[in-house]
Amino acid sequence: MSASIRRSNLEKRKALLPVVALTGLLLSGIAQNVLAFGFDDVAKKAEDLSQQGYSEPERNLPDELRNLDYAQYEQIQFKRDRDVWSGDGMPFTLSFFHEGMHYDSAIQLHSVDDQGEVHDFAYNPDDFTYGNLELSDGVKNSDDLGIAGFKVNYALNDADRKDETMVFLGASYFRVVGKDQVYGVSGRGLAVDTGLPSGEEFPRFKEFWVVKPSQSSQYLTIFALLDSPSLTGAYRFVLRPGADTVVDVKSRLFLRRPVEKLGIAPLTSMYLFGPEQPSSSLNYRPAIHDSNGLLISDSQNGWTWRPLANPAKLMINEQTTPRLRGYGLMQRGHDFDDYQDLESRYDLRPSAWIEPQNEWGAGKIELIQIPTPNETNDNIVSMWLPESAPEPGSPLDYDYRFTVTKNESRYVDPSLAWVAQTRRSQGEVRKDNLVREADGSLAFIVDFDGPSLSGLGSDANISVQASVGDNGELVDSRAVPNPATGGWRVFVKVKRSDNSQSLDIRAHLNKGDQRVSETWYYRLPANG
Repeated sequence: MSASIRRSNLEKRKALLPVVALTGLLLSGIAQNVLAFGFDDVAKKAEDLSQQGYSEPERNLPDELRNLDYAQYEQIQFKRDRDVWSGDGMPFTLSFFHEGMHYDSAIQLHSVDDQGEVHDFAYNPDDFTYGNLELSDGVKNSDDLGIAGFKVNYALNDADRKDETMVFLGASYFRVVGKDQVYGVSGRGLAVDTGLPSGEEFPRFKEFWVVKPSQSSQYLTIFALLDSPSLTGAYRFVLRPGADTVVDVKSRLFLRRPVEKLGIAPLTSMYLFGPEQPSSSLNYRPAIHDSNGLLISDSQNGWTWRPLANPAKLMINEQTTPRLRGYGLMQRGHDFDDYQDLESRYDLRPSAWIEPQNEWGAGKIELIQIPTPNETNDNIVSMWLPESAPEPGSPLDYDYRFTVTKNESRYVDPSLAWVAQTRRSQGEVRKDNLVREADGSLAFIVDFDGPSLSGLGSDANISVQASVGDNGELVDSRAVPNPATGGWRVFVKVKRSDNSQSLDIRAHLNKGDQRVSETWYYRLPANG
């Protein structure tokens, strides 16, 4: 399972190093005469493709490129002076990824001009530098290679320099950043049968159309055609870069066969350790993670915050919702002191929030947490699943807004306090001689912040509503004011009956009979 969503160091860190291994392009002549091109054209292609048998993408990567490691692959760099539209004064430009490593199949890539005419991009080996790689002339000059993916550049942080703001590379993965952010959590076009014993299927964006912007454009439109053994799909991405970069996603899916688990708007991230689950080995970094919690807002459960974990064995669970308002893998906390990592800058990793833009119906949010020994693996997956497994027949439409932000306060209920921090520790008692002594329990210290707690002193009628699952007991729970933050600190102590099984722990704050906080929900991993 973990191997199925392994990501390379390149994908993990390409925002921190020069973006590499891009494939070249050469704008050819007009390939098609089209008076207008839009989402319906891609949907028609997807529908027609769904009526045909699935064909695996062609993979003819020579061993010289296939066997490159990350450091070698990084040396293949696109020449930035050849960015598409760089000489036209456009706010957006495009660069391209070279095939190599596990990026072993080419995409078809086109532009759409202001007349709706479609033009092709062609691979050109002269668009790249190869560093000190000792590649044969036959590989460097090969006409059999193609474009593996592409990135969108925009002046996010410096008016005189266009930064990478969105990337499509590998299967249906895409990444987005805003101002003063670096890549962390990833989006995916679709997830199929993730976490099933039968194995995961990875749908692939096989073809893209990028609409050429005008010199005053504040957004960029990208169409994509998705293909896999089980289904096809049409996508439209409208990218709006900024302090919080927003992508409006429109999708229409056509099933070739029944799908047991159809993951809509999936997010993929990494959690290694943090205060919620301290490192098992000595490390100067207090935390290493791209995200530290799953936030869900729905019509039934309100707002739920789920701290993430790096479990000893695969851990999957769900939250049923009759109507999803939004969900996201969040990075709550952007102080450098929380991470102390000068290279990876986890303090600059954004949160990703998904908001449905049409009616999705009843379903559930699934969280998959996978063991990982290091930070090079994406071990966290979350997605929305429809209540009933879909069958072939009518097309399925799922539209949503994808936002990356470091301003997580945008995604809280202002009438409720939110979880600012979770810390895990051994339970202890303070004896009469002031010595602290372990009491055999496990303690969670949860800090809540927010306007609903502002100005409330120790005489306020604040109580903790806490519960644990069948595999344990609640030893103690209490709340005290936190004068350092202006919020309240909650202490929850538990004992687990069977350490080989997980334990669910929930808590929220009440003021009298009124709820004044989101729900904190932690699943204590087995053997953890």
